[in-house]
Order: sequence, then C-alpha cells, then structure tokens
Amino acid sequence: MKISPTQIPDVLLIQPQVFGDARGFFFESYNEKRFRELTGLSVDFVQDNHSRSGKGVLRGLHYQIRQPQGKLVRVVAGEVFDVAVDLRRSSATFGRWVGERLSADNKLQMWVPPGFGHAFYVLSDSAEVLYKATDYYAPEHERCIRWNDSELNIRWPVDGAPLVSAKDRQSVSFREAEVFA
Repeated sequence: MKISPTQIPDVLLIQPQVFGDARGFFFESYNEKRFRELTGLSVDFVQDNHSRSGKGVLRGLHYQIRQPQGKLVRVVAGEVFDVAVDLRRSSATFGRWVGERLSADNKLQMWVPPGFGHAFYVLSDSAEVLYKATDYYAPEHERCIRWNDSELNIRWPVDGAPLVSAKDRQSVSFREAEVFA
C-alpha cells in the first residue's frame, strides 16, 4: 500500500499493492494495521456504504455537522471524479478542495477525514462506489453544500448539466453553510 498526500495534506490518496496475472488480480482493499502504520491514523470504521449511479450523476457535497464521518472511498466499477472540501474553519486549508479520479481500473482510494464535505461525479456509463465510514449515518445532522458554489470554484469535469437529487438541489451556498470550528 502506498499513501500519498494530496494538495490538502489531510486528504490521502491510497494505492494498494495489486497482484495480477492471467487469472485476474488480488489486493487488500483495507488493512487496519498497515493503514495505521502508514498514515499515523487510528480510525474505527462502523459502516460500509455502496452506491450505483449512472453517467452524469453528481452526489454531494455531503457532510454531517454532528457525528462527522471520515470516509475511505473506492470505486469497484466505472470511474468517478471524487472531491473533498475542507469545512474546518480552524484549518489552514478551510474552503479548499481536492479532486481525484477514482476508478475500478486504477484501484485508487481516497481518505476523506471528518470535517470535510464529500461529493463525486460519474464519468463512466455507470459507477459503483464503496466507502467505509467512521460514524453512522445521521440524517438529522446531514448538510449539503451546492456542488457548483462559485466561492468553492470546484473544477468539475462535467459534460452538460449533472443529474442531482432533489435533496441536493435544496443545498446551500458555502457562505451560508454550517461548518466545523
């Protein structure tokens, strides 16, 4: 497993060691001991989530203001542009974002720490995203920031208008959003 910091050092890109041959491939998608050794982080994952989305779907920017979730995100089918936005007011990178292409082919994973908003845009015909979460889903604490907020200025690789949920259409601007201390 290789760990690389992104432009926001708390957000990590994880490249597993893949063993492949004519039969296919094998890799450890998560090893708690190795993750802790390489990142210095001790995290407890309590929930695994799996979503399937069609091309052009954009999910996010989601976060929970209480019971914040750290997420270890990977794609098992297709390709997405995965985004993390720092929502920690006390952070030197507050309001900055990082985006990475995660796919079934590149097998990269992204660690999105608690205190960040998370979103992804589907680039392939469809995509299946799996992520481990450090806290349980709590809809009463869920918040959503507008995916195309002008202040965040995320450079999405969108082709036309993305397909978003009704809930995401009700999102607020970054300036109006409830954020972390």
